[in-house]
Formats: sequence, C-alpha cells, structure tokens
Amino acid sequence: MEVFCPLSSFIGETMKAVQFSRYGGPEVLEIVEVDPPHPGPGELRIRVRAAGVNPSDWKRREGQYRAFEEISFPSGVGVEASGIVDEVGPGVSSAFVGDAVFGYGRATMAEHAILTHWVHKPDDLPFEIAGGLPVISETAWRSLDELDVKAGEALLVSGAAGGIGSAVIQLARVRGITTIGTASPQKHDYLKDLGAIPTAYGLGLAQRIRQLAPNGIDAALDVAGSGIIPELIAITGDPARVLSVADFSAEEYGAKFSRGPPRGPERVLADVARLYSKGLFRLHIERSFPLEQTAEAQVISAAGRVTGKLIISP
Repeated sequence: MEVFCPLSSFIGETMKAVQFSRYGGPEVLEIVEVDPPHPGPGELRIRVRAAGVNPSDWKRREGQYRAFEEISFPSGVGVEASGIVDEVGPGVSSAFVGDAVFGYGRATMAEHAILTHWVHKPDDLPFEIAGGLPVISETAWRSLDELDVKAGEALLVSGAAGGIGSAVIQLARVRGITTIGTASPQKHDYLKDLGAIPTAYGLGLAQRIRQLAPNGIDAALDVAGSGIIPELIAITGDPARVLSVADFSAEEYGAKFSRGPPRGPERVLADVARLYSKGLFRLHIERSFPLEQTAEAQVISAAGRVTGKLIISP
C-alpha cells in the first residue's frame, strides 16, 4: 500500500476554494483560503486545471437535494475536474503523480481537489474539455442504458442543446439511435451538427414529432426539468420509456427518474475519451470563468440557456 506526498504537501500553505455555509442564492458562495485536502484510500489529489459547472451545483446550493443528500457546512462546490496529479492516497500508485487525469471528485471548484474516480487524459483532449466531460457523459450513458434504447429506435430529447443533451445525441448516434432534440430555433444548426433532428419546444410539440417521426417515438429523455413529463408520456405512449434527470416529479407520473452518484464511471470516461480522439464526440464550451466568478457561472447555468458546457479554470 503506497502513500505518496510530494514536496507540494502544502505544509503551512493554503489554497483558494469556493464554499458556502448555508443554503441560498448565488450570494452565499464565497472564495476562501483553506488548507489543501489530502486524499484518502483509493483517492488522489490534482492541481485543478478545469472544473465543469453543472445544474447539480446550484441545485445543491439552493437545498433542492436535502431530501436525499446530507451536506456538512461549510461545503465545497463542484463534482468533476481535470488536472495534474500531485498527491496520492493509500492504495494508489505513486506513479500517478505528474499524470494528467480527469474524473469525478469533491469540492472541485478549488485550486486543488480530490478525485475519487478518474482516468488518464489523452494528449489530444484539452484540459478545459476534459474537466466538463464526466457528469454529462456518465449521465448520458446511464440514461440511454436505463431507457434501454436500441439501434434503429427513435429517441426524443427535451432540452437537447445543453451539456447532457449534447452528450446524449452523440452517444445515441454511435449506438445507431435516431434522436430528435428540442431547442430554441437559434440552436437548431448546433443540434444538426451533433447528429440530431432539431425541433422547437413548446405548443404543438406532439404534432411536430408526428411529422418528424411518423413511425413514432420509442423513448423520451427530459434533461431540462421543464415540467414536460406528462407530454412526453403522451408522445411515447408508455411512461416506462420516459426518463428524467432533472424533474424530481417524474416518478409521480410513472416515468423514471435517474440520479447519481456515478457507479463505476471509469469505463464510460475512458470510452468517451476514445470517441473524442476518433472525432466521434465533442463538447462545446460556451464560456470559461476564473474561480472568482463561480457565482456568475451558476446564475448563467440556472437560466437554462447554455449551449454545451460552462467551465471554471482556477
């Protein structure tokens, strides 16, 4: 069992991190100086190069997860990142130190963070993109599996231009699934480029879907949480073929709700990295922010109009 702490063990030093000490709006986020974390068994620490912004960040900050998740204050922010390994915990080889990796962790909106699940970052995968891949790729992969969508079937994605929707479209294309995605008209070309058939959301959706998919929709995925579950059930004709990753009320209608934490995501992350290297997967970064603008990034995320992903670069 190896425990390796390099010279950068931060004895007497601190680092910047984003924290909040009570539930509330973006104003509760603070940039604080804290002691750097140290990895536990099976964990490693990275010097963070990029961390992805996810709706779960601001939903957690607002207290929306209190019913099924316990938070100890002060709480860090962020669950994914890319960076350079600078310390490993017990059971992790010291050979990892100095390697570029990306994956899941905790309190990743910081200068240094712990990763609990990770894979090596290929040289052709930029840190900025790698830092935004874990949540959207694992969620998209898991959603397709739980919906049991097969090659040749048609999938409707509600809110398709965001990070998860973008990942779903591309992974579905690789699996031979036809995807129809809803988004505002100005994002339709973006959806086409990813491999989806675009359509507008809102009034008349069912009629538009019948024209685009005369043989029907086999499954539907809600990634926006816009209260559309009953309509998706009507379109598919089967609540068991409707899943949401954003609407907590989905199960009240007989549909599925899928939530983390990720279960063994390393295989998914490695596969998505390979797809990226082959030109079969990409991630649009709408905007990058410094650590000090994490609150602004969460406000933009909560508005629900992001194309692709927002990134924090400490």
